[in-house]
Parts: sequence; C-alpha cells; structure tokens
Amino acid sequence: MIKFIHTADIHFGMENYGKIDPATGIHTRLLDFETALNFCIDRAIKEEVDFFLFSGDAYKTAHPSPTHQRLLMQCFLRLFRANIPLVMVIGNHDNPLSFGKAHALEVFGQLPVDGFHVMAQPTTLLLQTKSGPVNIIGIPWPSRATVALEAHHHQKSVQELAAHISAKVSDLIAEMACKLDPKIPAVLSAHLTVDAGIFSGSEKRAICGTDPLFSPSKLAITPFDYVALGHLHRYQNLNPFGYPAVVYSGSIERIDFGERKEEKGFCLVHIKEKGKTEHQFIKGPSRPFLQIEVHLDPHKSHTEQIIQELRKHTLANAVVKIVYHVPADTQDRVDIAVIQNACSQVHHLVGIFPVRQVEIRTRRAQASVEMNLETLLNSYFGTKPELINKQESLIKKALELEQLVQQAQGE
Repeated sequence: MIKFIHTADIHFGMENYGKIDPATGIHTRLLDFETALNFCIDRAIKEEVDFFLFSGDAYKTAHPSPTHQRLLMQCFLRLFRANIPLVMVIGNHDNPLSFGKAHALEVFGQLPVDGFHVMAQPTTLLLQTKSGPVNIIGIPWPSRATVALEAHHHQKSVQELAAHISAKVSDLIAEMACKLDPKIPAVLSAHLTVDAGIFSGSEKRAICGTDPLFSPSKLAITPFDYVALGHLHRYQNLNPFGYPAVVYSGSIERIDFGERKEEKGFCLVHIKEKGKTEHQFIKGPSRPFLQIEVHLDPHKSHTEQIIQELRKHTLANAVVKIVYHVPADTQDRVDIAVIQNACSQVHHLVGIFPVRQVEIRTRRAQASVEMNLETLLNSYFGTKPELINKQESLIKKALELEQLVQQAQGE
C-alpha cells in the first residue's frame, strides 16, 4: 500500500488583511499560511506517509523574499528529517516566465541531499519508497517554455496559442503514460486548468481565455491511479464516478473573500493496490473570513441594526468586512466609530462599506403648448403603466369636460 499527502497552492507571501506580529516581526497572514502547512506536515509525519506531493504555487510570486524562503525551507526540512521524500511540481506563481531565470523552487533541486525532487519540466520519476515503487509524472504550469513551439505559432492569438499548448501537453501526457510499467502504481501531478473545474476568489481572473484548458478525460487515463492537481483553490474531484480521481486539493489557506465559504486543507491518498485508490480531504486550520451584510430599515436605528447583526457572529480573530445597504431617499445615519469599537476583537477589519440604493426616476411625459388636450393626455398616460386600464375612459371624460368648458365660455 502506497500512502501519500497531496497538497498545492501554499502561496507564501499573501500578506493581505493582517498586521505585523510583535513577537516575531512577521506578518500575521504569513504566519497563518505557515501554520496551515505545518498542520499538513504534522499529519504526514504522524501517518508515516511514503512521500509528500506538492502540485505547485509555493509562493505568491516567482520572486519570494528571504523571509518567505526561510519559512518554507524550515517547513519542508521537517519532511527531510522524517525521511519523507518531497516531490514538487512548478506552478504558474513559481515560474518567472523568462528564459534563463531560476524558478522559485530551484534551490530545493540544488540541495546536495536526497529526498527533494523538483519538476520544472515534464518529468517521469520512479520513486522508491519504503512501501514499494511508484511512478510519478510531473507536469508543471504549461507555458511557452513547457512546449517547444515552432516559429509560425508566434503570430497566433492568445486563445489559439492556449489551445495549441493544451493539445500538445495532452499528447505529451498520453505519450509519457504509455511508457509506464502498468504493474507499478502511478500518479499524475500537474499544475493546470481543467475546464470542468470551479474557480473561486483570486483565481477567477486567471482564466479569461488565456489558460490552456484540459478535460478530465485527457488526464484520467491508464495507468494512473490518482491525478493530483494544483492551481484552482477549491477542493474538488472532477472525476467522481470514474477511476482515477482527478483532484484539486485546493489552497491550504484562504486567499481572499472569494474563498470565505470554502473549507481549506489537503488530501491523504491511499493506493491500496493497483487499480484501487482512495483519498480523503482533511480540513486544516484557516483564518475565518466574514462578510457581514445588513439591509437597513429606515425607521430603526441604523447603527443598532448593524450591532445586532455583529452579535450573531464570532468576530474574535476573524477577518471582517461589513457592508450595509441604505434605502433610497434615506440619510446614512451609521456611527462608524461605534461599529469600529464593536469590532475591537477582530483580527483585521477590512472596512465598513455603505451601499446606497439608487432611486429609479420615472420618465416624464413630453409636453408642449402646441399639443391639444387629447395628445397631452395620451402622452401623460404613456408614463403611467398603472393607469393603462383606465386611460381610455379618463381621456373620454376629460374631453367631455373640455367640451362643456368651451360651451360655457361661448355662452
């Protein structure tokens, strides 16, 4: 039986919605990500897994600070000391996308010790573990540098180029899979975009027609027993009724408010025998993100309505955003200082944002002195749909009154 941890999208360097920790001098959100990763590593050591598989995006950018590098190194060295091999695939955030420059995880591949395997190019690794051999195919973020492109492709549109890269990488995966020993457990680890995947939060903006897209059927092929993906931040199995599972483990911590309702963690995978694999999503520690929305009643205290809504939530140590909706034609009477004081226990108050409803103006009838009474009335009722059933009778009576007035004036 082969047992391993699958995780991805660590994103060390996300330092939004926090502050500097006075005890360490490190941003509190960076410490959140470190806590989440160490929780994952703790489980790997406790389970005595055969290897630790990381499917890309270790940092926020391809140019991490020395502090980010130090923290990640400290975490991964715990695996080394526990004799757990670490297999890493390069993600889009790790890749400088510039010829000749080192990627963000380059240092791990240069260490003069065994146990670190970095896949910056499509690679097949036969990993010898304490429970037996396992084949791992690693596919880093598919870019121009991943696939050899002929000169005539350089003039293609972004969408055409993405489709070409997708086709080339799919063919490459199939070709590499055919060369594997079908009797040995096999895992595909890739950092890419599956067209059936659900985007969330910061990664929603990534697709925009520029990502090479892959269908689950191009990945869930023989002889793979598990497909470990990185890039999308929500845990999801995109082949729930087939074999093998095609799994995004998701990010280990929340990146922004687009992920506030998602659970964060990692996957514990068991290849019990060739052709029989199970995985379990394990929820990790994550900072609560609360977006509190209040639709104000204009006849009650605006401030008290928001305070009452805040009392329904656990605010301590949470990242909080407050949005309140002000009715049309109503003055905003919220006391911001009182709301801020009520949020004194939160980890970070993003802001208190008013949303004012816009009054819909009714289109006014077009009138001029040259119009006769009937034309004027028809123009007026044209802006009053609620009177459509009475229009004809009202105009008729108005014209009768006009005629009576004219007769009286004549007499």
